[in-house]
Amino acid sequence: MTIYQGNDSKKISGGVRRPSRKKRKYELGGYSTQTKIGSRDSRVVERVRGGNRIVRARVVTHANVYDPESKTYRKVKILRVVENKANREYVRLGIVTKGAIVETELGLAQITSRPSRDGVVNAVLVRTGEQT
Repeated sequence: MTIYQGNDSKKISGGVRRPSRKKRKYELGGYSTQTKIGSRDSRVVERVRGGNRIVRARVVTHANVYDPESKTYRKVKILRVVENKANREYVRLGIVTKGAIVETELGLAQITSRPSRDGVVNAVLVRTGEQT
Protein backbone atom coordinates (compact mmCIF):
# COMPACT_ATOMS: atom_id res chain seq x y z
CA MET A 1 0.00 0.00 0.00
CA THR A 2 1.34 3.40 -0.92
CA ILE A 3 1.24 6.64 1.04
CA TYR A 4 -0.90 9.36 -0.59
CA GLN A 5 -0.11 12.97 0.27
CA GLY A 6 -2.91 14.63 -1.68
CA ASN A 7 -6.19 16.04 -0.37
CA ASP A 8 -8.63 13.80 1.42
CA SER A 9 -11.93 12.92 -0.25
CA LYS A 10 -13.89 13.59 2.95
CA LYS A 11 -15.05 17.00 4.15
CA ILE A 12 -14.80 18.06 7.79
CA SER A 13 -18.59 17.72 8.02
CA GLY A 14 -18.37 14.09 6.89
CA GLY A 15 -19.63 14.66 3.36
CA VAL A 16 -17.86 13.43 0.26
CA ARG A 17 -15.73 15.81 -1.78
CA ARG A 18 -15.91 14.94 -5.47
CA PRO A 19 -12.44 14.78 -7.09
CA SER A 20 -11.71 17.24 -9.89
CA ARG A 21 -8.84 15.08 -11.15
CA LYS A 22 -7.07 11.78 -10.54
CA LYS A 23 -4.10 11.19 -8.28
CA ARG A 24 -0.72 12.46 -9.48
CA LYS A 25 2.75 10.94 -9.26
CA TYR A 26 4.09 13.92 -7.28
CA GLU A 27 1.44 13.33 -4.59
CA LEU A 28 2.91 9.90 -3.88
CA GLY A 29 4.62 9.65 -0.50
CA GLY A 30 6.87 7.03 1.01
CA TYR A 31 7.73 5.31 4.25
CA SER A 32 10.31 6.96 6.49
CA THR A 33 13.86 5.62 6.34
CA GLN A 34 14.70 4.71 9.90
CA THR A 35 18.50 4.91 9.93
CA LYS A 36 20.05 2.44 12.38
CA ILE A 37 23.53 1.83 13.75
CA GLY A 38 25.44 -1.10 12.24
CA SER A 39 27.48 -1.92 9.13
CA ARG A 40 27.13 0.84 6.51
CA ASP A 41 24.31 0.55 3.98
CA SER A 42 22.74 3.24 1.83
CA ARG A 43 20.34 3.43 -1.10
CA VAL A 44 20.08 5.94 -3.93
CA VAL A 45 16.55 7.10 -4.72
CA GLU A 46 16.69 7.64 -8.47
CA ARG A 47 14.25 10.51 -8.89
CA VAL A 48 12.79 13.02 -6.48
CA ARG A 49 11.25 16.45 -7.02
CA GLY A 50 13.11 18.42 -9.67
CA GLY A 51 14.65 15.28 -11.21
CA ASN A 52 17.29 15.14 -8.48
CA ARG A 53 18.66 12.14 -6.61
CA ILE A 54 18.92 11.62 -2.89
CA VAL A 55 20.90 9.09 -0.87
CA ARG A 56 19.09 7.40 1.98
CA ALA A 57 21.42 6.03 4.66
CA ARG A 58 19.75 2.91 6.02
CA VAL A 59 22.53 1.81 8.37
CA VAL A 60 25.47 3.94 9.56
CA THR A 61 28.64 3.27 11.54
CA HIS A 62 30.50 6.59 11.64
CA ALA A 63 29.71 10.28 12.05
CA ASN A 64 31.58 13.43 11.03
CA VAL A 65 31.87 15.12 14.42
CA TYR A 66 32.70 18.82 14.76
CA ASP A 67 34.56 19.94 17.87
CA PRO A 68 33.70 23.61 18.57
CA GLU A 69 36.73 24.17 20.81
CA SER A 70 39.43 23.05 18.36
CA LYS A 71 37.21 23.86 15.32
CA THR A 72 38.02 20.55 13.64
CA TYR A 73 36.07 17.68 12.13
CA ARG A 74 36.81 14.03 12.84
CA LYS A 75 35.28 10.83 11.57
CA VAL A 76 34.43 8.78 14.64
CA LYS A 77 32.48 5.63 15.35
CA ILE A 78 28.93 5.88 16.73
CA LEU A 79 28.55 3.64 19.78
CA ARG A 80 24.86 4.07 20.70
CA VAL A 81 21.88 6.42 20.73
CA VAL A 82 21.52 8.17 24.08
CA GLU A 83 18.54 10.47 23.51
CA ASN A 84 16.11 11.21 20.70
CA LYS A 85 13.48 13.93 21.07
CA ALA A 86 11.67 12.84 17.90
CA ASN A 87 10.55 9.60 19.55
CA ARG A 88 11.75 8.00 22.75
CA GLU A 89 11.27 4.53 21.24
CA TYR A 90 14.05 5.39 18.76
CA VAL A 91 16.58 5.21 21.64
CA ARG A 92 15.66 1.60 22.35
CA LEU A 93 15.63 0.71 18.64
CA GLY A 94 18.89 2.59 17.95
CA ILE A 95 17.42 4.85 15.24
CA VAL A 96 19.40 7.98 14.32
CA THR A 97 17.53 11.14 13.28
CA LYS A 98 18.34 14.84 13.18
CA GLY A 99 18.62 16.21 16.72
CA ALA A 100 19.42 12.83 18.30
CA ILE A 101 22.15 12.66 20.95
CA VAL A 102 24.58 9.82 20.24
CA GLU A 103 27.56 8.50 22.13
CA THR A 104 30.74 8.51 20.04
CA GLU A 105 34.38 7.75 20.72
CA LEU A 106 34.94 11.46 21.46
CA GLY A 107 31.89 11.80 23.74
CA LEU A 108 28.28 12.89 23.30
CA ALA A 109 27.37 14.49 19.99
CA GLN A 110 24.16 15.94 18.55
CA ILE A 111 23.21 15.00 14.97
CA THR A 112 22.86 18.03 12.69
CA SER A 113 22.23 16.34 9.33
CA ARG A 114 19.29 14.28 8.10
CA PRO A 115 20.72 10.77 7.53
CA SER A 116 17.60 9.61 5.71
CA ARG A 117 17.92 12.49 3.20
CA ASP A 118 21.62 13.38 3.05
CA GLY A 119 23.15 9.92 3.29
CA VAL A 120 25.75 11.09 5.82
CA VAL A 121 25.77 11.72 9.56
CA ASN A 122 27.16 15.07 10.69
CA ALA A 123 27.25 15.92 14.40
CA VAL A 124 28.46 18.55 16.86
CA LEU A 125 30.26 17.59 20.05
CA VAL A 126 28.28 18.67 23.13
CA ARG A 127 29.18 18.92 26.78
CA THR A 128 26.85 17.44 29.40
CA GLY A 129 23.94 19.77 30.20
CA GLU A 130 24.42 21.74 26.97
CA GLN A 131 21.99 19.79 24.78
CA THR A 132 19.34 21.77 22.89
